[in-house]
Order: sequence, then C-alpha cells, then structure tokens
Amino acid sequence: MDNSIKKYTLTKNNITSLTKTLRKSSSLTKNIESVKEIVDDVKRRGDTAVIEYAKKFDNVVIKPNELRVKDDEIKRAYSKVSKEEIRALKNLKRRVQRLDSRLLKKLQTVGLKEGGLSISLKISPLESVGCYVPGGKALYPTSLVMCAAPAKIAGVKRVVVCSPPSSNKEIAPILLVAADICNVDEIYKVGGAQAIAALAYGTETVKPVKKIVGPGSIYVAQAKVLVSNDVAIDLPAGPSEILIIADETANPRDVARDMISQAEHGSDSISGLVSISKELLERVSKEVRSMVKDAPRKELIEKSLSENAFMLDCNDLQIAIEFANAFAPEHLEILTEDADKVGKSIDSSGVILLGPYTPVASSDYGLGTNHVLPTGGTARVYSGLSALDFVKRTYVAKATKPSLRKLASDMGVLARSEGLLNHYKAIEERLK
Repeated sequence: MDNSIKKYTLTKNNITSLTKTLRKSSSLTKNIESVKEIVDDVKRRGDTAVIEYAKKFDNVVIKPNELRVKDDEIKRAYSKVSKEEIRALKNLKRRVQRLDSRLLKKLQTVGLKEGGLSISLKISPLESVGCYVPGGKALYPTSLVMCAAPAKIAGVKRVVVCSPPSSNKEIAPILLVAADICNVDEIYKVGGAQAIAALAYGTETVKPVKKIVGPGSIYVAQAKVLVSNDVAIDLPAGPSEILIIADETANPRDVARDMISQAEHGSDSISGLVSISKELLERVSKEVRSMVKDAPRKELIEKSLSENAFMLDCNDLQIAIEFANAFAPEHLEILTEDADKVGKSIDSSGVILLGPYTPVASSDYGLGTNHVLPTGGTARVYSGLSALDFVKRTYVAKATKPSLRKLASDMGVLARSEGLLNHYKAIEERLK
C-alpha cells in the first residue's frame, strides 16, 4: 500500500510547481450550483426545505417542532456520557478559554496617549454566532468546544449550534454534553449546506445569526462562501491536512503515526512529509505499511494515503522551509534537531507544532490551541479561530484643542492633496 504514496524530489526550482500539483485545483468550485440551489431554497421556504433535505441527505424524518434540541434531551445525554469524557471536555474548554482570555486582556491594553490626544480600543462582542459541528462517520465534540468556548469568553450572548441528526432524530449525547458545558444557548438538528443557510437567513424555527464558524464538508464550506455576502464567516475551510518537516533525528514511527492519524479524517485529507534524510523516508514508508494493516478505519486511511499523501526528498532544510511557507499547511509539525529555530522561519501555517512531543493529535485534544484552522493553502492569509473572531474592535479617540492644532497643518496638506477642502474646513473651524 505504501508504494502508492506519491514520492517526489523537492528542489528550489520546483517549489511552486510541486505546491500546485499537490494542492490540485480547489474543490470549493465543484458542485457550487447544487449548493446554491439548497441555500436559495432554504432562504425561500425555511423549515419546509430544511426538513426535506434532512430526509434526502441524512435519511431522517423530522418535524418542525423537533428541530430544536430540548432541555430534557440534554439532561438524558449526561447519563450516556462517561465521567471521564465530561472531565476531559471541561478541561479542554478551560484551556481554550484561558488562552483566549489572555489574548482579549492584552488587546484591551492597546492605546495611545500623546499630549492632549488619547486613542483606545473598544472591544465589543458580536450579538450572535452560529457554530457548525460536522456529523457523519466521526463525532467532533472537540470542534464544538473550539467554536463555542471562544465565543462565550468573548461575551457573545447567543451562541447557536447546528449539527446533523442520526436516523433516530437524535444528536450524539457527547455533542449535547459538550454544548451544555460550553453554555450554548440553542442547538438544532440540522446539517449540511441547509444548516448554513438556516443560520444565515433564518427559518420559522432558527433565527439568523451575525456570524457562522466551524468546519464541515465541502458542501458546508461552499455554503459558507455563498452566504458570506450577507453574514460573516470565519474562513473558507476544506479537507484537513498535515505537513511534517523532519530530519534524521525524527522517530519514523512517530512520523508514520501522525500521517496515519491525519488520514483517518477522510479520504480527501492530506498527509505530507518533507525530509532531508532518505533513510527516514524509507523507514517511514515501512512503518506506514506495517501500521495500516491493523489500523482502525483501515480502508479510509488507505484511500486517503493513496490519493492525497506525499513524501518529498529534499537535500536542504532551507528549501524544505520555503516549501512549507508556499504550501501553507493547516498543521505543520517540525521534527528536526533545532525545531525552535526552524519554527521561527515559518510564516504561513495554521498552527506550528515543535518537537517530538507536540503532535497534531495533542493540539486537537487539549493543548489549548484552537484546531479550527485555515486549510487548502489559505494559511497564507487567514489565521486559526480565536476569541478575536467573536469581537468587534472599535477605535475611540479624543483630542483637545491644542493637540488638534498641533496636527492641523499636516491634516490640511493631506486634505488639499485629495481635493477634499471641506474636510479641512471642518478642522479649521474648530481652531478659530
């Protein structure tokens, strides 16, 4: 199986072409018309459309009064979730919020005082946020925490969760418990593009929100892009991915495990390795072949690795760094002799994980970093989710007459250069 993993030689001259080859064309452009039809239909017909799509895509027959999760459903969910799971979710929420709380406090200290001029930054929470949580073959209570916990620490009053129900019209108990732990205000049994449309435009049951966040399928990602003219979104996200930069000091078993763990997200997940050690590449190949034989979700992993995994042979660490910045991965692991130094040279990655004891899995489940991250190379311009995504930042300025007079000359020059003379007259009038 490992022989089907794509292998290339990476040089300074083919960084750009290899990046394009390995990224392929963005799948966000595929099926866009069918997604647009769903979004427009929900916008037009509300609950009726949502219910029809639930039957069509999720194989569930549900009534309008069953769309919203009731309090007694949440209470019952606790009896189906272990104490260990509850404790782990609470700890994850605490660690995520601790980092975001410090971030917000730091932002609130930003300001300027200069003579009679003072400028401060006012931080205001968004009114409402919708968090999409995927369903399907895997459950993602951690993604729910990563979306809802920062929103609540930012002060958002109305946090809504949408997630597809199973055929028995229920959302997995662990998702309901995670939502309750994060003090989510409303939970709806709606999935796919129809959930994004409901959050954006509202239905008879679901009131619209100001911003939509969270990962999802390619259809969810497309829907988010489509509604982004009318409601804010976090980022256009696609399949999950990992890139590993490694040298001869890396443990090949660790590298193989990390590639396999990434592949189990889905057949479209990307697992990449670039190394300056031919021996490491060969040993990782052997370890992958051995581990996959008995791995849970074996068929899915094999498909993912054969279709989207790659290994790059590179004789210069600096070239590997340049490739990483061009590829702009969602997760970047650095398993080299001086990982900290290499990390300082990276400027395009959703998250940078340094050293052998910081695998992607640890950032997914408890370090405190957020795992809702830019994918598909968008880390070149987007950042991972944080409390900053749930607040508005407003400058507040106050000048005295002497401080305005001190700046007036330059203001006049700039106003005249733009031909906006009345702008300067509004300043001049105050100084008479």
